[in-house]
Amino acid sequence: MHHIAFRTDASVEIGIGHIMRCLTLADRLKQHGAQIRFVSRHLPEHLRGMLVAKGHEFALLDSEQNDAVVGGLAHSHWPGVSQAQDSMDSIRRLSDKTWDWLVIDHYALDIEWETAMRPYSKHIMVIDDLADRKHDCDLLLDQNYYRDLEQRYQGLLPEQCATLLGPAYVLLRPEFAEARQKLRVRDGTVRRILVFFGGSDPTNQTKKVVEALNFLGRPDIEVDVVVGSINPNRNTIQALCDELSNVTFHCQVSNMAELILNADLGIGAGGAATWERCCLGLPTITVVFAANQERTTEDIAEIGAIEYLGWSDQLRSEDYARAITGMIENPQRTRQIGEVALGMLQGGGESLEDVIHRIIQKTRFLHSSSCAVTQ
Repeated sequence: MHHIAFRTDASVEIGIGHIMRCLTLADRLKQHGAQIRFVSRHLPEHLRGMLVAKGHEFALLDSEQNDAVVGGLAHSHWPGVSQAQDSMDSIRRLSDKTWDWLVIDHYALDIEWETAMRPYSKHIMVIDDLADRKHDCDLLLDQNYYRDLEQRYQGLLPEQCATLLGPAYVLLRPEFAEARQKLRVRDGTVRRILVFFGGSDPTNQTKKVVEALNFLGRPDIEVDVVVGSINPNRNTIQALCDELSNVTFHCQVSNMAELILNADLGIGAGGAATWERCCLGLPTITVVFAANQERTTEDIAEIGAIEYLGWSDQLRSEDYARAITGMIENPQRTRQIGEVALGMLQGGGESLEDVIHRIIQKTRFLHSSSCAVTQ
């Protein structure tokens, strides 16, 4: 049996994208015989329960904050402690065994943290998309699209580090590969809209969109509004949705692939959810919440795979109303956006099983025959 640990966090500020893509990878590795442990400092209760329900171990770090934390990274404040403290706390949760792999998905951790963890893991893997700091790792995965993808990590990685770069390695749950086999042809006509701004939606864009949809007065268009359980405005949003006969409110769904498949137009944030929508060819009005989303969202918009609206905190309900109207009134362009989005996952998109197999092949991620992936 192979032992694999994950270090990642989730919160209203951090979002849930990091933990969800790690969980996708962990679930598949567990199916191939690996024992999984998640180590987190910030993680909502329902996500802790999800990890345990899936059969993963979970260790919680002390969440006490230190306002005096100083770090040279853009996200140094996220853990609330220094990297030195975080590594010491993590060692206490991991020192009971030697780990085959330690997987880090955290913008506040870099080479300092990773080097400190070297004695406790045979190999280190980093999941990143910022390319803004050095790493001490054996494998780096960046699943996002950038024009200069091959050059972004030059000078930031050890010479022997293997890289898996681009949407070919996107970590999507198996339900998306299954849904892709059921794709229907979208003609650009908007009959159903899906609204989802991630698990937390810190600037409450969902409320703005619901107001915009009310302003448009199109009861003939069905709308699914999805929020996460950590969304601080979920009760207000639900009340707004309940006032509109054509709007259905969903909280913490487990059938996102189905909702995307049924929609003709999406409205949401950049980041990991972009690839869920591209996988199923959903034309989407996209906004960004944070600097780490901006570059890749702009590059994806440049090739025509999304309709990019800009920064979320600068948008009003009227801006969304105009954008939605533009998509409704131009079905040919809407259809084309969906087609380009679908084509971003080359070769029809790789299932998670294909991604795991390529990781194993490239880095000998797992060695024993009991963990081998068959084609």
